Amino acid sequence: MTAFIIVDHPDQWPLQFPGAEVISADAYLRDERLSGLSQARVYNLCDSYAYQTAGYYVSLLAAARGQRTMPSVATIQDMKSRSLLRADDELEEMIQRSLHKIVSKRFELSIYFGCNLAERHADLSRALFNLFPVPLMRASFSKSSTTGKWRPSSIAPLPIGDLPASHRTFLRGVIENHFARRGPAGRSGRTVQYEHDLAILTNDDERSPPSNREALRRFERAARANGFDVEFLNRDDYGRIAEFDALFIRETTNVNHHTYRFSSRARTEGLVVVDDPESIIRCGNKVYLFELARRLGLAIPPTMVVNTAKTEEIVRDLGLPCVLKQPDSAFSEGVFRADTQKDLATGLQRLLSRSDLVVVQSFMPTEYDWRIGVFDRQPLFACRYYMADGHWQIYHHGEQRTKEGESETIAVKHAPREVIQLALKAANAIGDGLYGVDIKTVNGRHVLIEVNDNPNIDRGVEDAVLGDELYDRIMKVFRTRVDAGKQFKPAG
Repeated sequence: MTAFIIVDHPDQWPLQFPGAEVISADAYLRDERLSGLSQARVYNLCDSYAYQTAGYYVSLLAAARGQRTMPSVATIQDMKSRSLLRADDELEEMIQRSLHKIVSKRFELSIYFGCNLAERHADLSRALFNLFPVPLMRASFSKSSTTGKWRPSSIAPLPIGDLPASHRTFLRGVIENHFARRGPAGRSGRTVQYEHDLAILTNDDERSPPSNREALRRFERAARANGFDVEFLNRDDYGRIAEFDALFIRETTNVNHHTYRFSSRARTEGLVVVDDPESIIRCGNKVYLFELARRLGLAIPPTMVVNTAKTEEIVRDLGLPCVLKQPDSAFSEGVFRADTQKDLATGLQRLLSRSDLVVVQSFMPTEYDWRIGVFDRQPLFACRYYMADGHWQIYHHGEQRTKEGESETIAVKHAPREVIQLALKAANAIGDGLYGVDIKTVNGRHVLIEVNDNPNIDRGVEDAVLGDELYDRIMKVFRTRVDAGKQFKPAG
């Protein structure tokens, strides 16, 4: 992929890199040759991004040309927002820790692709780059005369002419490292040139990740076969999202979580993203799913949504035992069975301390739950997840370890037609993303339990029937969606 470093005055840019062409902003805006290069990466290092300046138009036209650009126009606009400069608790702590030894009342931090020359400012530099992905920027801080605390006052691009000569060696190393990971010539040692770039978000420390290591390797292989260069990201790579064409989240998602922020930023930057923000919000709350199922007339267990710990009405309408669900519970955590009215009162009190609403359902014991995988509004796989040995759930979370029930994958065409139809109705009401629809069959009646975004796809389980074809189907959809986005031309 071609890379352009755009500057106001190329003669002032002190560094050259293989595979990256340094050109002026004026040449980028006027050269017809550059307008047709959709497979290009643009690093906008103009001195100003002010509205309707050359720097602003570089990022704006790069987006119109289908080129990946840093910073995007969305980031340029975010830099003007005072609300984003109001530090949250984590950033606030980072600012005070990083700057507490500085004696003066004002301080400017030079940030080069998320890095600073001083190691003590490394965490703060990365955090600000994640918030404002700008290649070269200057963050200004002032110290309160009353509290003695540091506050961010502005974020602005760092003009090339202001680069200290003593920083050039460090800057070269930072950019070379950046290009080596996600650079114009591809990662070190790679000779294959890919048409698109796919980021896969994972968490190596996650206890129950949605894909095991072998499945991730299969995803990577399938992605490359479909024209994607692939890089695995973690939560510290938030500022790099705009460098990619697509984002595939393979970490358990939650609304109040960095996975949602990754998804939302990817959507803002124009990436194809799975899971998309709407799916995370909708699937991440069982109150929403209950209301949706009721509106669509889908079969569900007898259900109540309650906001008090009064138990008499629940016992009267649902009976005992019943199941209490924290609205944003996942992997059987935050889900309790109440066998007695005392259990019910205790469980409600616990869950209502975390959420103003709690979902309560009649207990429907079954040997297994159906899990139907749906992607792009089509069924992908069909599994039976059996309850953990001696337990009423698929997962049994003990103090030492989590026990998981057995599983059985069958061909979609061999699954009950009514189960597939119910899964498609539920999933397609959420969106066109990747979902796992859980269904119970009780006395011949199929009832919807929930729709999960970011469903498990593990090597040896969900792919037991399709094998590598499952991964290829998913990556083909990514490719189709990215190609469709690249072909879009603004009207007029």
